[in-house]
Amino acid sequence: MKTIKVLQYGLGPIGLGIVEVLLSRPWVQLVGAIDIDKNKVGKDVGDLLEHLRKVGVTVSDKASDVLRQTSPDIVTHATSSYMQTIHSQIDEIVDHGASVVSSAEELSYPFVKHPELSKKIDQQAKEKKVVVLGTGVNPGFLLDTLAVALSGVCQQVNSIRAERVVDASTRRLPLQKKTGAGLSPEEFEKRVAEGKIKHVGLPESVGLISLAMGWKVGEIQERITPVIAESDVSSDYIRVPKGAVAGVRQVAKGILAGQELVVLDLRMYLGAQNPHDSILIDGVPPVDMTIRGGVHGDRATPAIIVNSLPRIARLEPGLRTMIDLPPVAPAMNFPEHDRSVMMKTF
Repeated sequence: MKTIKVLQYGLGPIGLGIVEVLLSRPWVQLVGAIDIDKNKVGKDVGDLLEHLRKVGVTVSDKASDVLRQTSPDIVTHATSSYMQTIHSQIDEIVDHGASVVSSAEELSYPFVKHPELSKKIDQQAKEKKVVVLGTGVNPGFLLDTLAVALSGVCQQVNSIRAERVVDASTRRLPLQKKTGAGLSPEEFEKRVAEGKIKHVGLPESVGLISLAMGWKVGEIQERITPVIAESDVSSDYIRVPKGAVAGVRQVAKGILAGQELVVLDLRMYLGAQNPHDSILIDGVPPVDMTIRGGVHGDRATPAIIVNSLPRIARLEPGLRTMIDLPPVAPAMNFPEHDRSVMMKTF
């Protein structure tokens, strides 16, 4: 397989996780690393990883210079969840002729909230003959792409319900803070109103499922409520007394003429019992699937981003979604000619 030149843009916890996976793939050549953190700029990116080693790639905060000097085939991108924050970064990357695979949640299906900006990115990507893709675990896989894949065995689908329960105490500190863990109920409600507490991506997942199913939903609703600790609970970072907020519950619905076609229920809180990911399809035949324990997002997000890279070349240029992409797998090497998976014996 042809080597893919990859540049990592953003070196937070997810970005560094992406670098770790990139370095494990022999078909990847890591050519650059970008971040605005002055404590990271000038360092070898390997010095920032969990398993320290010299990589030979120096972190820079000058994105345009690095893009011009390295000419990457694809930029793996992890800087923010929001289109308004990342669109100028995406614009610059595409302008340099590179494809983008990003963890930005709103980019997974940006037509829901940002139709005009989405059209602009799509047009620019087509002109430059590159692909822009948003992916991840939620959104990007568990509550949308996986549900769509499972629906392939149905003669008809009436509705789709998906649920994700996450014990936030096992996740990184920024995610725990994003759930509102440790706040009073009053402070939680205040921060929700300010847009400071929420998981980004559920409306995008509703939109992506609806697109795949051919459903023209009339509205997408989203509700955010606190999960109150019934007893003292704690993580390595946060202690939550009984009666305080342990985390967040979000429910997003795609509704047409009063019928709930898509319902996505996400609960992320400290001490969550029976963590799992489940999908229930009301159809012919019905489908009921549960992943016991759930999928660990901090590990899975870098994986699906890197595993998507070899499939990018199969997509038509433009702003694409995960339902456009062939199934991905964590292949370490790809055979050039022999497509057999059978061992040769003599």
